[in-house]
Amino acid sequence: MQTVASPCLFPLFLDLRGRRVLVIGGGTVAARKIASLLEANADVRVIASALEPALLALAAAKRITHVGSTFAASQLEDTWLVIAATDDAGLNRAVADAAHARQIWANVVDDAELASAQLPARVQRGPLQIAISSGGASPMLARHLREQLETQFDDAVGALAQLLAELRSRIRSRLPDLAIRRAFFSRVLAGPAQTLLRRGHSAAARHAVEAELSAQIGAARGSVALVGAGPGDPGLLTLRALRVLNEADVILHDRLVSADVLALARRDAERIEVGKRIGGNHDATQARIHALMIELATAGKRVVRLKGGDPFVFGRGGEELQALRAHGIDYEVVPGITAAVACAAYAGIPLTHREHAQSLRILTVQSKSGTAEHDWAALAQPQQTLAFYMGVGGLAHLRERLIAHGRAASTPFAIIENGSRSTQRVITGQLDALPDLAAAHAVQAPALLIVGEVAALAKPLHWFGTPPLSADDARCRTPTLAHAA
Repeated sequence: MQTVASPCLFPLFLDLRGRRVLVIGGGTVAARKIASLLEANADVRVIASALEPALLALAAAKRITHVGSTFAASQLEDTWLVIAATDDAGLNRAVADAAHARQIWANVVDDAELASAQLPARVQRGPLQIAISSGGASPMLARHLREQLETQFDDAVGALAQLLAELRSRIRSRLPDLAIRRAFFSRVLAGPAQTLLRRGHSAAARHAVEAELSAQIGAARGSVALVGAGPGDPGLLTLRALRVLNEADVILHDRLVSADVLALARRDAERIEVGKRIGGNHDATQARIHALMIELATAGKRVVRLKGGDPFVFGRGGEELQALRAHGIDYEVVPGITAAVACAAYAGIPLTHREHAQSLRILTVQSKSGTAEHDWAALAQPQQTLAFYMGVGGLAHLRERLIAHGRAASTPFAIIENGSRSTQRVITGQLDALPDLAAAHAVQAPALLIVGEVAALAKPLHWFGTPPLSADDARCRTPTLAHAA
């Protein structure tokens, strides 16, 4: 299957007031483009052998200028943008070539290869505009998304944008500090102004915003939000996590938080990786994380401590809250989907099942002092699911302890590497072959180990990513087993 690469476009809103735009074409498509250009108060010149009735009326009203029927490159003089909207492919190419030679942006309708500029599908509410582009790859998809957005944003959003624009200079003068100003906008957007505008009470809405602006403003008070990023798929973030990420001044993130999740955060937020490295001093790193959170929050920053999975499931979230509490820092916790739940689901493995598992244990292979010890006799009992975190480096130990205490050597297992991500792999087998299969398939962190009868369902219930691998798989390799952090 051939993959068609779309251009990587830079989004830009142009001020076309009084600036010349040349449109070649006088039909229905040209009329749609011209209508948008007139909304932007552009000086529209049209070249066409004939104009459709709506364009004739605009020309008669002197809202557009019909400058001729034949295109010549010299007509591009003093032009800021040119739009080729004809059904003549040769003419459209000639227009594009002439524009490119003069470094003038050119939009060619239905020909993304020729165009140097794309006109997006738009949602407009007053001064607020949302533009959607597929890079010319699928205009119908862009239009579909526009229709969805049209239903989500009513005219009250535009009215609020207009009100804030009118008050902009007062807001900046009253609140010169960026953090305090951002907090003001957060309160306004969460307040009654938009509801009042929706009801047509514009004076009351203005009063509500001005009252918020006139309120006594103290120094910005910092805070920390412990946010669970889940296992990697950004679609698994909660709505609250998205909101907090878009309010953050600084994001302290683990090494394994996916780039797709980080991309959802506010663009101008400072990002600091604080992940623990293999072979490093984890306690020293954790102490540095505590110090950073306290320092940044004390300086008035809104800090997000972004952690893979859930902060309270082997994420040392409790230790971080204790440090914040000891220093009087405000905090909140936004739960995330922990790896055992998410990775098992993406691997098609039910953690509990009436026939196979009546209980679930979530465990870690590592403790503060090194390898964690458990009640192995209890873990060796059948009809339960064991989900081990941070276990890649201790698989031989796990196998030995479980089998020694009575767990059957034939007990199914599944290792889920990079669960929920596009690179997800699932390796399945029997407990006695666990470390050997992991080494053969070069398993690396992040990986979750599931031991129990339900692991055998990975193959028949597979739905996401590549099919599960096993000892018989031809892709089996034999490098040294990688160790997890």
